[in-house]
Amino acid sequence: MSNTTNAPKGEAKLAVVTGVGPGTGSAIVRRLVAGGYAVAMIARSGERLARLASELPAARAYPADVTNAAELDAALERIENELGQPRVLVHNAVGGSFGNFLEIDPKTLDRNFQVNVMALLHLARRLAPAMVRAGDGAIIATGNTSALRGKSRFAGFAPTKAAQRILAESMARELGPQGVHVAYLVIDAVIDVPWTRKARPNAPDEFFIRPADIADEIWHVLHQPRSAWSFNVEVRPYGESW
Repeated sequence: MSNTTNAPKGEAKLAVVTGVGPGTGSAIVRRLVAGGYAVAMIARSGERLARLASELPAARAYPADVTNAAELDAALERIENELGQPRVLVHNAVGGSFGNFLEIDPKTLDRNFQVNVMALLHLARRLAPAMVRAGDGAIIATGNTSALRGKSRFAGFAPTKAAQRILAESMARELGPQGVHVAYLVIDAVIDVPWTRKARPNAPDEFFIRPADIADEIWHVLHQPRSAWSFNVEVRPYGESW
């Protein structure tokens, strides 16, 4: 993608964003729309998507479960037929759980793998060829520090995020020379949403990362000049111990 601050005048580039929830996903959609993009939103909750679409005329709702390949493919076909070929994909959908390897249900690990890895593979296989033909496009997956290390109680989650990062790196090496920028955003922080605030009522503001700030960094990565593309990108609050 070019290093412009807005989509070309008269040409609203199309972005697909998965995992559009009340926190990071919605913030990403709002930032892209503010920058002149049309956005196709994918998430399981059609009601939530409809509410956001009612606020943002440039955003359209496409309810789908990203772990259901047929359902996801049908949503992507609708997007292409109704809006055109996406130039941007942000895979923000996430499957997560806590427990050590003795405690987790193996089915949970499989479910998380379907959300974090297989959905990214399916989305990229469907959308990347058109980006390559255009010689322009970007794919970003949002991750966290579980992609870099396996703590005890992350046994049902970390392996899938590590696999997601490696898949994204493999895609980046294939697609970069063809003009498509692939990047992986590691979010090393607790995201500032109501349930995390409730879980940590005494935590100071600087403990959290704001969804809008994550979205701004995604915008920045999407619009890096071709001479300075990033792949591994990390964001954390200034007070985070790492």
